[in-house]
Formats: sequence, structure tokens, C-alpha cells
Amino acid sequence: MFPVGLYLLALVGGAVISAASLPLWKRWCEHIGLLDAPGHRKIHDHPVPLAGGLAVVTGLAAPILAAAAWIWLGPLPESFSHVVAHGLAKRGWQLAAILGGAVAMLALGILDDRRDLSANWKFAGQLLIAVAVAASGIRVTVFVESPVFSYAVTVLWILTVTNAVNFQDNMNGLCAGLGLVGGWFFAWHAGLEGQYLVASLAFLFTGALAGFLPFNFPRGGVFLGDGGSHVVGFLLAVLAILPDFHSSASQPKWLVLAPLLVLAVPLADLVSVILIRRRLGQAVWVGDNNHFSHRLVRAGLAKPQAVLLLLLIATAIGAVTFLN
Repeated sequence: MFPVGLYLLALVGGAVISAASLPLWKRWCEHIGLLDAPGHRKIHDHPVPLAGGLAVVTGLAAPILAAAAWIWLGPLPESFSHVVAHGLAKRGWQLAAILGGAVAMLALGILDDRRDLSANWKFAGQLLIAVAVAASGIRVTVFVESPVFSYAVTVLWILTVTNAVNFQDNMNGLCAGLGLVGGWFFAWHAGLEGQYLVASLAFLFTGALAGFLPFNFPRGGVFLGDGGSHVVGFLLAVLAILPDFHSSASQPKWLVLAPLLVLAVPLADLVSVILIRRRLGQAVWVGDNNHFSHRLVRAGLAKPQAVLLLLLIATAIGAVTFLN
């Protein structure tokens, strides 16, 4: 059974809840002063609420908590009971760790937005969250049967992807758009392999981003903020680990590279800007205007065109992972 109804419910539910909650979070951010002020390398001319991450996490968390409560209080419809109940029984603690990690990443990013944390403190927070998620059992296990190796690679992967995606929060729609593209591909890979809970989570994440995007692209009425970009990067890193890209004998061996292909744009951009900053003698964690998006604008594209081109490239590369 391929639970199309469940996936559609996750996708639409995440989008509706994210979009519906965003105006409320926007007003709250304006009330407490959680705003991105103009200045430095920022070109907007008025403070913009950093409500995107709060809306995306709401769109993700509310359906998960509602489904858990529904299972606890009464039976699900028969079409959903086997998929959801079995998945939660098997991966309930991991799902709790993912949701807890997303909330922790959001809090870390909001703290950075408010207090401008040093790179060391921010990295320490990311490291603690990554270790906690790996300890829950969400780990990379390809090729080497070693717990130490598995922990180390998982933590390194989460840190790398989180920061690579965080770097993409430099133009309206880019970070959230790449998250949407990545989440969509990971959802279908998990669904086709029968990992229905993972696929539902990925569709829910995709929907939550889809609910936010119209408020951000192209005009930038609301920003993700560091909290939102941390959440997007963290969830993409986790969703890249969960599907079994290498478990089936019918799958081509190169499919273990699927996460790298799906996330090729942010990972390549990360490597590129680090090399440029090292060559210029700059600290690798200090922002600049040498990302792919900036270089496309300098080449003559308008910012929305640059964003759409990068999303098209990410989609084309991700589609390669469905070739046999």
C-alpha cells in the first residue's frame, strides 16, 4: 500500500499550518523586536520580522503532536493506522529527537539573531545537538561497521549540511527553496522504499516550507532568520540519513551518493566560499558576497532570477537520483 492520502495530508497540512501561523509569529516578532535591521551587507530599507523559522517549526511540530495525541487517545482510520502506528512504534524516539533537535536549532539561531553569538558558541550548540541526534540512533552506517565511525560521520554530516544551508540564507527564497527541493526528493526516495513515516515527515517539512515561501519570495516580507536557516539545514541533514539508499539489491550502488547530489548546490557553495575566504585570508565563518547567488547577480541576473536558476539546477541534479 502506497499511502498517497497520508502524504497529501502531510504536505497540505504542513503548508496550511505554517502559512496560518506566520502572521501571528510576525506580530510576535515585531512585539519583542526579533527583526532583521538594515545595514552592513543587508540591502532592505526597513526592519523585517524573523518569523519564518517559527512558522516552519509550527507547521512541522503541530501535525506530529496532533498525530501522537490521536494515537494515544483513540484509533486512527484503518488506512492510516498501520502506517502511522507502526512507524511511531519503530522510530518514535528518533522522531522525538528530530523534533527536539529542530526546536533546539531554532532556539540557537534565534539566540544568534538576538545576541550575535560568536562562531565558537554557535558551533558548540550545533555540536551538542548533532551528538544528541546521533545518540538517538539516527546515524550514517554505510560501509564501515564501527560505532565510533558512525557517530563521527553523522555529527560531521549534520554540522556540514546545517552550515552549508545556513550560508544559503542570503537572498529571498533561496534557503527555503533549496530546503523544499531537498525535502521533496528525500520524501519520494523514502516513500518508494516503503519508509512511510520518513516520507511523511519529509512531506510535512516540504509543506511547511511551501507555506512560508510566498511570504518571503520574491519581496521578502518575512525572513527565515538564523533560527529558520538552522532548522532547514538540520532537517535536510537528518532527512538525508533516514532513507535506505543502499539497502535494496535492486538499487544501483551509486545511489549511496544520492544525499550529496540532492544537496549539491549548498554543499558546492560551501566549499567554494571557504576556498575563496581562505585564499583572501579571511575567516571562513565571516559572511561575504561570494556565494553562487551573489556571483550570478554580478553576472547580470536579477536576484529572483538568480534564485530560480539555482533552484532549477538543484532540481535537475536531484532528479538524477531517480535514474536506474
